[in-house]
Amino acid sequence: MSKASAKGNWDKVQLYIVSLWLLFLLIIIITIDVPVCFAPDCEFIGVAEFMRLNVIPIVSAALLLLGLIFYWRFRHKIAGSKEIPFTVTELKNINFEHLTFLTTYIIPLICFDLSSTRYAFVLLVLLVLIGAIYVKTDMFYANPTLALLGYHIYKVDGNFRTGVRENIILIARERIAVEDKLHYRKLDERIYYVKVAHDKI
Repeated sequence: MSKASAKGNWDKVQLYIVSLWLLFLLIIIITIDVPVCFAPDCEFIGVAEFMRLNVIPIVSAALLLLGLIFYWRFRHKIAGSKEIPFTVTELKNINFEHLTFLTTYIIPLICFDLSSTRYAFVLLVLLVLIGAIYVKTDMFYANPTLALLGYHIYKVDGNFRTGVRENIILIARERIAVEDKLHYRKLDERIYYVKVAHDKI
């Protein structure tokens, strides 16, 4: 595997982890165990015991934080793009694919009995397998977290300096229209982070 290919796959893995924010948040809400006592002789159970009771929500919180870091990196990647902007010639909005990922994978996974070590392990294996499938099949862009944060997915044809490219997938914070000129960062052969080029070309 080339260095560029490995870097591209790592970018995809980061986006996949960002897509699981909602799952991690729901797991924390469902599994967190905070002992509450109002008696006068109550004592704190101790950090070690608290962590033992909350292994799953602590791991979920760590992954949530990791997702925040990856999202911050995602937002700043396009800013460093040196690519010459391309022009959109045909465009189709495919935001519905965010919802497909949410209803097909995220919601069913919440039904696992996470109080069982066996089910928690099965959930971990499933998350790894789903991530591998999404990276291999380039479906990682169907990201409900980015949808909640205002990003859009488009399938477009674009006029590049090297010629026309058809059916490429764009992830964008702004609304895009035909004839817009876009700065981009190539994530895969057909998937790009983009923003509208407001500077003069």
